[in-house]
Amino acid sequence: MTEQHIETNSPVVEKKENSGWERETMEKLVFAAVNEQRKSRRWGIFFKLLTFSYLFLILGIAIYPRYQDEIGDTGEDHTAVINITGMIAEGEEANAENIIKSLRHAVKNKRTKGVILHMNTPGGSPVQSAYVYDEIMRTRKEKPDLKIYAVISDICTSGGYYIASATDKIFVNQASIVGSIGVIMNGFGFVDTLKKFGVERRLLTSGSHKALMDPFSPINQGETEHMQTLLNQVHQQFIDAVKEGRGKRLQESPEIFSGLVWTGTESVKLGLVDDFGSDDYVAREIVGVEKRVDFTYQTRLLDRLSGKLGASFGRAFSSFLQGVMLR
Repeated sequence: MTEQHIETNSPVVEKKENSGWERETMEKLVFAAVNEQRKSRRWGIFFKLLTFSYLFLILGIAIYPRYQDEIGDTGEDHTAVINITGMIAEGEEANAENIIKSLRHAVKNKRTKGVILHMNTPGGSPVQSAYVYDEIMRTRKEKPDLKIYAVISDICTSGGYYIASATDKIFVNQASIVGSIGVIMNGFGFVDTLKKFGVERRLLTSGSHKALMDPFSPINQGETEHMQTLLNQVHQQFIDAVKEGRGKRLQESPEIFSGLVWTGTESVKLGLVDDFGSDDYVAREIVGVEKRVDFTYQTRLLDRLSGKLGASFGRAFSSFLQGVMLR
């Protein structure tokens, strides 16, 4: 018994026992590290899949146009609403292509009993406004029984009013701002500033008027007269369109086409608009169908981004010419 006790407690046996305990502990640590790596890898895969799913979702939203095909086919009679908000210009949400697509889609729907153009815009491009104006006038001739109304909220001036004047009737709030029938080109002149700082202007052109309205060159009287004629021509087109759209409702006053603006109350008196009313009022009381459906066409995100990129080059030239806009 004594010999066995001595033999059991020998250094060799203790070393083996210690070695087994260390190995077991090491194995546990290794397995724990491996398990932790596996968990980390699984969570990593999960988050990667989640990220890819999110990106695919965003891509889908970007590719798919937010268009009211499904909403428009509700099977119920409705008043179509098209929002024209913000600046009217190519590359902006309120551009002629989007507005015309919205109008055509609303008119095509057999359940549409009337169309409201909800307007809250300071105006913008005379060309874009003219495109929409022509489309409204064409639609009114083709479908005389389907009325198109403009409902102005805060503001509808310049190119916005250009469009509104083509509708059957215009409704406003008493505090709405209406008018600004005019055209503007503005800019700055830095000729004296250059002289003051001793800066020499070096300009080369291949045409005698290629540097038209250059802000760093002295005023050229001939070019100024030419640009004023251009503005007058665009202004007259604007005036003719408003007179055609509003007809005898428009009061004879030289101030109407001077670029001034008026409140909704004053604009009713001047014949610029017809009556007071909101979207809800026009749908319920004028169209006779209270249910409203939004037919506003919204471009895809990718198209908006590419459109803004392309439009930036066009705007660069417009800025160079001091921006001819209806204001």
